[in-house]
Amino acid sequence: MKTAERLQTIYTLMYDQLGPQHWWPGETPFEVMVGAILTQNTNWKNVERAIENLKGVGLLSLEALSALPTGLLAEYIRPAGYYNIKAGRLHNLLTFINDGHGGDLQAFLDQPLATLREQLLSIKGVGPETADSILLYAANLPIFVVDTYTHRILSRHQLVDEDFGYVEIQELFMDNLACDTQLYNEFHALLVRVGNVYCKKKNPDCAACPLQGV
Repeated sequence: MKTAERLQTIYTLMYDQLGPQHWWPGETPFEVMVGAILTQNTNWKNVERAIENLKGVGLLSLEALSALPTGLLAEYIRPAGYYNIKAGRLHNLLTFINDGHGGDLQAFLDQPLATLREQLLSIKGVGPETADSILLYAANLPIFVVDTYTHRILSRHQLVDEDFGYVEIQELFMDNLACDTQLYNEFHALLVRVGNVYCKKKNPDCAACPLQGV
């Protein structure tokens, strides 16, 4: 079976069993961007608690967070872990938008994919996975997000080697799938669900996995 066919089979099996994932669970593009920073090296439940802290005091906006001292921001996002580092990274992102785009978030997100990706990657603390999450889920641009779950699932199904890097895995998807934002959105979200629930690093539940036998 060709790579494109295998990827389509994987997607169909996951979607048929698990259904749409409604990801990213953010109410606004700005909330998605904040979540993309906060979810680094932690689970989503912790991120939700941190975001609720910000919402609860009316701080979940570009203007409000930009005006908040980094130390105080760190306290609000403490549940997300690495809170001092992440507060700094959030302020790096906000400063870039304020200084380079006059604080106009929509103008920032409305840029062409390649331009916006280059700018995001130039911000200290924003790596490929974070940048691509913002591109796909906040800016609605067609780019495939690769994470640990993606690598693990594809490796266990012999679609990639263990030593494949981010770019190689991303190209595997984008070279073999239609350039479709919604498809990339749903495919990545389903892989996260399967990796989190079934294809765990230790003691994977292969018998119950939608991809069992693929």
